[in-house]
Parts: sequence; structure tokens; C-alpha cells
Amino acid sequence: MRQQSHFRLVQSRSVWSRPAAMLSSLRILLSATKHLSTRRCSGFVSRMRYVNRLKEDDASCASALQTGRIFLFHHLSPLLQRTERGTFRSAVLICSDVQSILERLGSDGSLLKESVLIGCSEQNQAQFCLDLGELDQAALEEECGGTFVDLRRSFFLLSGADAPVVAKGQALLRWHQTSRFCSATGEPTQRNQAGSQRVCSSSGTVYYPKMSPVVIVLVSDGTRCLLGRQSSFPRGMYSALAGFCDMGESLEEALCREVAEEVGLEVQSISYSSSQHWPFPHSSFMLGCHASVSPAHTQLKVDHTELEDARWFSLEEITSALQVKTPPRRGDPPVLWLPPKHALANRLITEWTVRQ
Repeated sequence: MRQQSHFRLVQSRSVWSRPAAMLSSLRILLSATKHLSTRRCSGFVSRMRYVNRLKEDDASCASALQTGRIFLFHHLSPLLQRTERGTFRSAVLICSDVQSILERLGSDGSLLKESVLIGCSEQNQAQFCLDLGELDQAALEEECGGTFVDLRRSFFLLSGADAPVVAKGQALLRWHQTSRFCSATGEPTQRNQAGSQRVCSSSGTVYYPKMSPVVIVLVSDGTRCLLGRQSSFPRGMYSALAGFCDMGESLEEALCREVAEEVGLEVQSISYSSSQHWPFPHSSFMLGCHASVSPAHTQLKVDHTELEDARWFSLEEITSALQVKTPPRRGDPPVLWLPPKHALANRLITEWTVRQ
């Protein structure tokens, strides 16, 4: 659940996460759940316990797969279907349909066992993901009545809760594809039925899916916000500054370091916004913050080994950029545009405009 209220983590650079402030922040987070009805909470608890049981009980998970819903991928690209209104949605198939498709394409159906548990829908249906990269893509698309779309592009096509589900599915599938062997012994690892863990066949070491912590921050001088772009970004797209947390760093330390390294500014204060799983470049845990700098010290010194460009933008420029709903087509005049609405960067930018 998105936490709309922001709480102050750091009042200045010299004050780091005081216990009283942390307790106050926790109270705010807990109080935000009070508006949920008892029935809604009970349903949530039931679903969470159901998913946990599927992770711990292979037989229950195998049974749930037979009645569950499956999101298909091909080389980590999710299957999308066009709606009657011309928009796109994630293609969700039932187990028997996937079984029939595999048989028509010459597979014996054993691939179904590679399905990975994603979670549970509000209708109490277990959700799984399955990568069919070893089968012909065109034949699969014809059988399924959809198209496999690169995940980055699909984020601009999907709406609602679809994007987070396919992002989680891709992250889990990628982790399994890159974790088939134990890093200590070199021996193969074996997954449980749900795919929530892998175990070294030699040492018994248990591996769980991991995410790398990343701090993403929207810096403001009071009237403008700071955005940057990497050379790998599509033409015209700018985003909030972001960087991986180093070993042993706190969130605040990582944020201050990244801003200093990338644009040569010294942060005065930090406030936490929200967090998000982000599947790029592999699987990141994004921690979103707002930060301010002194209006008297806003001269940028961009590290061009990190960023291609960084600049200050006015409220009018940002408001206009938020109206651009899809990336400009090739040949269109240059225009400032922002990450998709599913991205935490977009949320930070939108929050900043509301505050102005």
C-alpha cells in the first residue's frame, strides 16, 4: 500500500536517524492501515498465509498450479494481449490451456514444472510465471493470441496492477536462470516446487532470491527539481538520480554520496517517500527519497562518467513533461519525457509537483 504521508528521516546532514524519529515514523506507517476494513485485512491475511503454505509445501503448490493462473514469458519478455479498446494487458492463462499449447507445439508438458509462484490474486487464485524461451516465439504468439514484449517497453503499455506482477515474475525467472549452481561448491542447485528457494545438492546451502538496494532521490532547490540522464536512456528521457548502496552504508549515506559524486552537490535534508521493487538491471530494491540543497549552492558539476547530462527543471517544464504519456516516436521533435507512471521516479516527480 502506498504511503502518501512523508516523514522526516533526517533534519540535517549532522542528524542521522534518531531513535525517536524512527519510532515516530513507524507509528505513522502503522496508523495508515487503520482505514482498512476488518474484512479486507482478514482477506489479506488469508492470502498471505496461503502463499506461505505454498512455499513450504511442495504438494500443495503442485495442486495449486493445476487451478492457478500462469503468466507466460519468452526469454524474459512477458506475453501481452491487446484489448478491445486498443490498450494492452498481461495475458493470463490457466494450467490446462498452457498444457494444450505445449502439446500442440511438440512439448511433452514437463515445462509446466518449471513454473514459479508469484503470489495470489484477490480472488484467491495462485499466480505463477513460466518462461518458454526454448519454444518458437512466433508459434507461441499465434497459439496464445498475444505478443511477447520487452519488459521496459511493456511498462509504458500496461496499466493498473499488471506491471508489478510481470516485473516480479521476470525477476524470479531471471534469478532461477542465473542461480543453477552453488557459488561455493559449483554443484547444481535444486529448487522447491514454488521456486522460492534453491538448495545446493552437495552442501545443503539454501539460496533465496535477492535484490540489490538502490537509493533514488529527487533533489530540489525549493523552486526547481534536478533530473539526470544516462547515455543508455532513450532520447529526451530524464529521471531522478539513483545509485546502488555500498556495503555498510545507510540509506542516508548512500544518498548523500551519490548526489555528491554525480552532480557535485551537498544535500541539506532528506525525507523518505516510498519503496519499490524494480527489475532493472536485474533485481533492485528502490528506496525513494526527496532531498533539498541550499538555493545558494546549486551549481552543477556533472560527472560525465556517471551521467550524460543533468539539469534543473522548473515546475512548468515538469508539469508539461508529465503530460507525455508515451515515448516520442522516431522523427518527432525533441521533447522532455519521464519514466513510466509505474516507476518510483515518476512518483517522486509527481509528489514534488504537488508540493510546489
